[in-house]
Amino acid sequence: MPALRRAALSILLGTMLCAPALAADAPAIAAKASTALPGVSLLGEPVPMPGLERKRQLRLYLPPGYATSGKRYPVLYMHDGQNLFDVASAFSGEWRVDETIDALAREGRLELIVVGIDNGGDKRLTELNAWDHEKFGKGEGPAYTDFIVNTVKPMIDRQYRTLPGRAHTAIMGSSMGGLASHYALAQYPEVFGKAGVFSPAYWTAQPVFGFVSGKPVPKDARLYLLMGGKEGAQMNADVQRMAQVLKQTGHPAGNTVLKTVPGAEHNEAFWAGELREALLWMFAPDRAR
Repeated sequence: MPALRRAALSILLGTMLCAPALAADAPAIAAKASTALPGVSLLGEPVPMPGLERKRQLRLYLPPGYATSGKRYPVLYMHDGQNLFDVASAFSGEWRVDETIDALAREGRLELIVVGIDNGGDKRLTELNAWDHEKFGKGEGPAYTDFIVNTVKPMIDRQYRTLPGRAHTAIMGSSMGGLASHYALAQYPEVFGKAGVFSPAYWTAQPVFGFVSGKPVPKDARLYLLMGGKEGAQMNADVQRMAQVLKQTGHPAGNTVLKTVPGAEHNEAFWAGELREALLWMFAPDRAR
C-alpha cells in the first residue's frame, strides 16, 4: 500500500500541481488568441511582495456597468491569475471568470470586482502552502497571504469603488489555491467573509486540519468546498475529513457547502463549469450580513 500511495501521489503531482505552475511560461502560449472580455486588464506593473523579494502581476476584472454606475462592488480575490480570464495566458484552459460574471450581471443577479494574483511559476508550490513540505520546500503561504491582505487589498480599495468589509470580500482558488484560500479565511477572518475552496490540495499540508480545528472561523463565514470524484481517493478523503472538522468546530451547516461531482477531474474546465453556482451561493443577497 505505501508504494501504491506514493505512485498515486506522483500522478497527482503531475496533473494537479505542475500544470498551473507552467501557466507563467508566457512564450510557450503567446500564439493563442486572447479570449478576455473588455472588463479585463493587467493592473499596472508587477507589485513588490514584501518579505519574498519578488514581484507579482495582478489582473483586474470590472463588471460591465462599473464605469457608469457610481456603485460600490464586492471583491473576489483569486489565485493563479493567468488561468482566470484568458486562454492566451492560461496553461490548460481558463476559468471563464469574466464570461461568467458578465452573464450574471446581465441577468441582474451578481456584479463583482475580481482581482487575480498571478502564480509564481516554480514558486507556486511554496507560496500557496502555509506549511513546510519535505519535497516542495519551506512554506511561504503566510507571506503570500500577507501580501494579499496588506498590499493588494488596500491598493484595490483605494483605487476602485469597493465594498471593503469582510461581508463583501471573498477569496477563491483551486488545488494549491484551494488550500491557500482556506488558510486565508482562517488566518484573516476579519478580512475575508467567504472562501471558494475548489479541489483543495490538503494532502500537501496535513497540519491544515489541526490549524482549522484550532482557529474556528466566524459562524457567518461561508465556505464552498468542491471536489471531483475522479481527483483521487486521497483528495476526496481529505475534503470529507475537512468537512467533519468544520462540523466539529460548530460551523453552521447552512454556511458550508461540500459538493462532489462524481465524474469530474482536476482541471480548469471543471472549475469553470462550477463557478457560477459557487458564486451565487457565496454572494447570495439573502445571506448578506
